Amino acid sequence: MNRAINEFVAMADVRDMYMAHTMLRREFRLLTQAVRNVAPGNIKQASVVGAHIHLVCGILHLHHEGEDLVLWPLLLERGGQETAAIVPTMEEQHLVIHRAYDEVTGLLPGWRATGRGGEKLTGALERLLTGLVKHLALEEKEILPLAEKYVTAAEWNQLAEHGFAKSAKSTLPLTFGMAMYEADSELIKDLLAQAPPPARVIMLLLGPRLYAARAKRVYGTPTPPRIGA
Repeated sequence: MNRAINEFVAMADVRDMYMAHTMLRREFRLLTQAVRNVAPGNIKQASVVGAHIHLVCGILHLHHEGEDLVLWPLLLERGGQETAAIVPTMEEQHLVIHRAYDEVTGLLPGWRATGRGGEKLTGALERLLTGLVKHLALEEKEILPLAEKYVTAAEWNQLAEHGFAKSAKSTLPLTFGMAMYEADSELIKDLLAQAPPPARVIMLLLGPRLYAARAKRVYGTPTPPRIGA
């Protein structure tokens, strides 16, 4: 496709990216404290918190993998100097985040199994969170406006399709409930508009319940602090 996109082609609706970013900021912030709250040797709670860290890390990995495979090439192809000036920075930040990600996922099995070594895991989570917060802020400021300009709606949907295709289907209602927790109701309605009715009902009704139950076990409350709180 030429750099100039036909004016009649629907362009990317990036609201879902803000929703995903809010979820990632909140969960990694809460998980850092959740690890601190696990008493050394408490294997039961370490297993509970560790399972959630594993899930959220998997979401982050797929989120960034989709951008690497789909979004950056499209922007570099079409955006000229506008995108050439910022996409390499995004790629570098991904590398920084995923070094911390590798550290977290490397420490996680031992902590889950023993409940010990939480200080090292907390440090790795803090490094991941610091890099992630910086990256997401820059992405929202610079990349999302470019995506609205240069990426079609169909191409943008490939990001979500990549995540769905590589995620365990059993985790999708919980993941969606986690994303819905702070999302605008109009956005949720729009996101589910094309879903089959059974899937729509499952996501709307079961998703929030699953997240509330998970949050109760991991954070001690079904209504953990929102990112704006």
